[in-house]
Amino acid sequence: MGSSADSERLFNRQRTLHEILGGGLVADVILWRQKNLTLGILLVTLSAWVVFEKSGYTLLSLVSSVLLLLMSILFLWAKSAAILNRPAPPLPQLQLSEEMVNEMAASIRSRVNALLSVSQDISLGKDSRLFFKVAAYLLLIYFAGGLTDFLTLSYTSLVMVLTIPALYERCEDYVDKYIMTGYRKLLQLYVKLDEEYLNRFQNWVLEKKKLS
Repeated sequence: MGSSADSERLFNRQRTLHEILGGGLVADVILWRQKNLTLGILLVTLSAWVVFEKSGYTLLSLVSSVLLLLMSILFLWAKSAAILNRPAPPLPQLQLSEEMVNEMAASIRSRVNALLSVSQDISLGKDSRLFFKVAAYLLLIYFAGGLTDFLTLSYTSLVMVLTIPALYERCEDYVDKYIMTGYRKLLQLYVKLDEEYLNRFQNWVLEKKKLS
């Protein structure tokens, strides 16, 4: 793309959407670079949503039922294999290595510390912009939660995450162009309102102060 196209990018970004999303497997899934995996995630989550909504199952009861069924199958398979001199079920080594546990603990620790640091900055009033941003997100979640249940909200959010970025990547030139055009028009409207109304109001206030 040329420099004229790059100048029209939202937030003047220089990186591609794939790079912004991390450039790994997660970005490939979100942008449909791994179509079978993305479609599988959508189908599995849709099936889970239908099961929860129509059957009356809760997450805990469903997980317990699936684990009970799986353990029963493996138990009966192992017993019948021992009786019939057949090989046992091919199970992987079910053990967490110390290195894996340390990596998970370090990752969780860094994220929790970052969250606590942000919470501390907000609580002490050090970052007003961050406070209003977090407050806006919490209000949005509050109103969205009042309109639907958590399961439906989670499924809808997942569908949006797996569709909107991919659609945007395909049409980003047009989307960026129209958004930037609308943004410029809003700026022009703001300047016009500022000149016609706000300046008049300020002059009126100054005249009132002089007369008083």
